[in-house]
Amino acid sequence: MSNVLIKAEGISKLYRLGSLDANTVKEEIRFWLNKKRLMDSNNDEHISRKHIWALRNIDFELEKGEVMGLIGRNGAGKSTLLKIISRIVLPTSGRIRGRGRSSSLLEVGTGFHRELTGRENIFLNGHILGMKKKEIEKKFDEIVDFSGVGQFLDTPVKRYSSGMYVRLAFAVAAHLDPEILILDEVLAVGDAAFQKKCIDKMREISSQNGKTILFVSHNMQSLRNLCQRVMVLEHGEIADIGKPETVIPSYLKNTPQQKLRQEFVDSKSAPGNSSIRIKKIALNPEYIGDSKCVDTRTPLHIYTEFWYQGLESDQLRLCIRLFNEANDCVFEIHSSSAHYKNGLINASCTIPGDFLNDGSYFISIFFLKNRILPIFQYESCLSFNVEDYRPDEDWHGKRMGAVRPDFPLRVQEISHIQTRQSALSANGKLIEYP
Repeated sequence: MSNVLIKAEGISKLYRLGSLDANTVKEEIRFWLNKKRLMDSNNDEHISRKHIWALRNIDFELEKGEVMGLIGRNGAGKSTLLKIISRIVLPTSGRIRGRGRSSSLLEVGTGFHRELTGRENIFLNGHILGMKKKEIEKKFDEIVDFSGVGQFLDTPVKRYSSGMYVRLAFAVAAHLDPEILILDEVLAVGDAAFQKKCIDKMREISSQNGKTILFVSHNMQSLRNLCQRVMVLEHGEIADIGKPETVIPSYLKNTPQQKLRQEFVDSKSAPGNSSIRIKKIALNPEYIGDSKCVDTRTPLHIYTEFWYQGLESDQLRLCIRLFNEANDCVFEIHSSSAHYKNGLINASCTIPGDFLNDGSYFISIFFLKNRILPIFQYESCLSFNVEDYRPDEDWHGKRMGAVRPDFPLRVQEISHIQTRQSALSANGKLIEYP
């Protein structure tokens, strides 16, 4: 128990729907007098219309020097739990036991005064955390250097971009010696280089300085590389908690973002129109290992069957587009235009392994006639997540770029007796260099 810094005991949070103005004083008094009855799980019918459970019976411990990740779908209760631990929101029942100074970064600009400069906000945040002026001054140069906003230090933060907000806020939170660092999904605002910098800093303060970190992230690779444990919230309750290599694959496998197959038996009700009807569209991963999750190395086979009832004199072309989570088109591939008889037609292609970057992806298919005229489009018909599960990778964040192909990069020493004729390409052909 001496190493436990945070202990949650039966944490539940009940929110009333609607605005506070809609509740009369009588309703307020009735709610608090009947709180014990409302907390009884057998009385959910009494609160179903005007109340909603954000959290139910949350129990966990967080030890000194431990890093725990918190994941779950939108509305699962992640932010509510962090607010309760940060003492921003009171639980309806249960309690949080904590020891040590905590620093929370729950949204962009948390604890900043928009009219104050970056310099002034560093001191303001430090004082809020209970730091003395001399302590803040001692860390000041490190904070400014890490944040990279030194040029704008005397500019009011209301003129900062969201990325500048996050860089300065994280730098303050991480450098002012908190025993517990609590982070919501704020690092997603920063660029990839800064995200890696933050994750390296979190690893440093946890392993070297013995700080405890609890944070929400959708970057599964960061969670795997940084966390000792990961907790999954579903509908306000703990669905799973354990080591990231066990919890994360299970979570990704069951997430609704994974839509790997659609099949329709009745051609009349299947997606399409009078010319095209979809019978089947599927993504068949060539899984690596037993996790049954799509790794960056996993080849992905796309297969579709469709009923064609167009004019046989028309040329038909099928186009497949892959979009990432930012809705950017990663690539487009298409078939040759050809004449087809009416009936059932299939098509397939393969996305090779070691090509896609970490992230979420969506597949859309388009049918064209005579090369350019659209017949039918089936958007976001498949979706899947790609993650990197290689534990020996010395990388703590998503790689740069829309894709991450594994092209060979050879490095070797050149002896003084070698000539340029010894520089050969992979297929043995001579490469002439100036």
